[in-house]
This record gives sequence, structure tokens and C-alpha cells, in this order.
Amino acid sequence: MGYTIAEKILARVSGKDHVKAGDEVMAKPDYVIAYDFPGYTDVYFRQMKEEFGIDRVAEPDRYAMFIDHMVPAATPKEEELHIITRNWCAENNVPLYERKGIGHQVASEVGYAVPGAFVVHFDGHISQLGTFGTLAMGIRHSLLEALVRERISIKVPKTVRVNLVGTLGRGVMARDVFHHLVRVMGPASCRFQVLELGGPALSQLSTEGLQTITGLAMFTGAITAIVNPDEERLAYALPRARKKIEPFYSDPDAEYSAVYEIDLDQLEPLIVIPPTPANSRNLTDYLGLELNVGYLGSCASGRIEDLRVAAQILEGRQVAPGFQLNVVPTSQEIMAAAGREGLISILAEAGAFVSAPTCDYCFGRMGTMTVKQRAVSTGTLNVKGRMGSPDSEIYLCSAATVAASAIEGKIADPRKYMR
Repeated sequence: MGYTIAEKILARVSGKDHVKAGDEVMAKPDYVIAYDFPGYTDVYFRQMKEEFGIDRVAEPDRYAMFIDHMVPAATPKEEELHIITRNWCAENNVPLYERKGIGHQVASEVGYAVPGAFVVHFDGHISQLGTFGTLAMGIRHSLLEALVRERISIKVPKTVRVNLVGTLGRGVMARDVFHHLVRVMGPASCRFQVLELGGPALSQLSTEGLQTITGLAMFTGAITAIVNPDEERLAYALPRARKKIEPFYSDPDAEYSAVYEIDLDQLEPLIVIPPTPANSRNLTDYLGLELNVGYLGSCASGRIEDLRVAAQILEGRQVAPGFQLNVVPTSQEIMAAAGREGLISILAEAGAFVSAPTCDYCFGRMGTMTVKQRAVSTGTLNVKGRMGSPDSEIYLCSAATVAASAIEGKIADPRKYMR
């Protein structure tokens, strides 16, 4: 019996020839990364010194910190948190990435998406590094262990395999594919397991599209998602990689806890209705629903592919009067590329408010809604209060649907606006 890519990576970092799902191992993460957030990193830093006597980390290159929330700071308290992070990184000689964009995306841009590597974070959306064959897990309650010990205790997870087949239709984006997975498989189908993506239709998805799908894996219950990296993914990751590791691939006879075949042939644009990300519905059933706000951004969307489709839809058109369209590129690198392509000017001329990269629109610190307002969003969540008032509503969808809906001021089908 063969091994999955996840089993092979965990065997490497555990110093073993092989491991199987269910084994308890002591694994050394290649990278331990986090973004500063009150109650998390500031507490970790204090505990490391006061409770564990750690004044300096032993291998600073194994760590990285990102400042991407509360950017720019709106209160002295927020800036104080950033100062704590800056000082800790300087004292420990740990790389710090500030104002570069959303950390999960920036991590891949600056070389932490190493094929074959094991990466941990306290936030589960780090799973998007799995696009490049990196096993990247959110271990919220165990990150302190990774900060104070060389190795962490981990139970090798089982893997669920998803084979994508068929052909993507016009106007269907990776975001629709992911929400279709949730609809077909269920929101707990991969609970505490690895979601491994494959199949012949995988080649139809861009690297950015796969980052969208792998980054949202937690909403299937998965602890992470991963792809056996092909030439396109390796061509992006290897020149940026901070260390050299031989990429791993699942064996043809690897053992999976479940295998799903997802046919994309009949898939149409979807929308996820509040109040949970499990509520995938056909977009056509909600056309015409009045809206107030549109958000195009987050670690799940807001990449150049999303900005291109939004610009294509909005070019020569205008955002509906009274409608607020907030466009937030995922990183500075992406924003600069969008500027070179002329996408920023197209979006701005159409009436979009284009903001510098930040996480703040996604978790409701900026662009907040009040009672009875309604948004279409490419953010990660649609739970009550995520974007302001708990009496507002969030409908999750693709960048194309957000752009089309901005034109009409109500939920709209993007296909009629696409060339």
C-alpha cells in the first residue's frame, strides 16, 4: 500500500522512513508563521519569555511574522500591538512582512510555499499554500508549542481525495467550484482530515484559482488542503522557495478515507446565503435581491485573476448609484501588477473604491454594514456580524458575481456581462 503526499511530508519532518494515518509523531515544522493579532501573538511572545524562559528563538529563519490586520492602525492600541511584533522580530532576527498584503498570499510570494514543506500557523487559511504541494496547517491551539519546541506532537491525518472531472462553463470561477464541493460533499465531509485535490479537470484551474479552493478548505471540515504540484505550480514556487526540498507526490495506490468525483460539466455560478458558508445555492434562484455593498478581496479572492474578470465586466459601465463597491487586491505585488495592466483605472472609473491590501474589510473593521444592509462578498465568511451589524446579511460568491451585482445594485448573473 502506497502513501499520500501528506503522509510523505510528515514522515520527512518526523525523521521516519514512512508514516501512516493514525500514527502519533513528533514533527519539526519547516516554518512557523503567524500574523499579529491581539490575544494571540502578543500573548505568545510574553509566554515564551515568562513561562518558558525563551529570550531568543534558536532558528530564526524557521519563523515569520506578518502585519496584515489593523492596517493601517486606527487607534493607538492597534499601533502598540504592531510595535510589540516589530520589536519581537527585531530582537529575534525573525523575518517580518508589514504592509505587503494579506499574509497567506504574501507567504507564497516570499518563498514559504515550498513544495514538500510542513508549515504551521494559528489561522487555517494558510492551507492555500497546499496549492504548491506544501502541507500547511492551522493549529490554533498548538501554535505556542511550535514556538517553544523544535517539534510538535501531531497525529498523522487521514486524507480525502477529490477528483475533478468535466469542463468549466463560461462565467464559472474557482470560487463556484469550491462552494459546489461543499454542496455535494457536505461541510463536515473532510473533518480533521486533509483534502487532496486532483483529477483531469484540475488543469483547467489556474494557480490563483487553486489558491482560492485550498484556502477555503476548512469549510469542508478539513485541517488543510493539498495538490500534487504540476509544472505550472513548481514554476511559480521553486524560484521563490526559501529552502530546497524534493517535491512529494501521492502514490497511485495511496490509501484514502474517501474518494469523491466531482463533475463540473453542469456547474453554474453559485451563491452562498447567510448565515453559514455551508449554504451553497444556485445563483439564478437569488437574482434581483437588492444589495448595498460589494466586497472583492480577502485571502480567498482579490488576486489578479479576480481583478481581471471584474475589470472586464465593469469596463465602460458604472456601479449602481448608492452601491458601495470595495475592491482590495490581496497583496502589494498583485496591486502593482493590476496597475501595470490598467485594471485599477478601469475599476476606479467604474466607481469602485480601490483600497491597499489589508485583511480589515474581511473581518468587518472597515467597510462595515449597519442594520438591514446586504452585501455580496468574496470574503471568507458570511456569519452574523462578520462585516458589521449582526442584523446585516452577507452573500458569498465569485469576483465575477460581485462585479455584475455592483452594476445592477442587486444580485446579478455575471455571464450576461462577459465577453
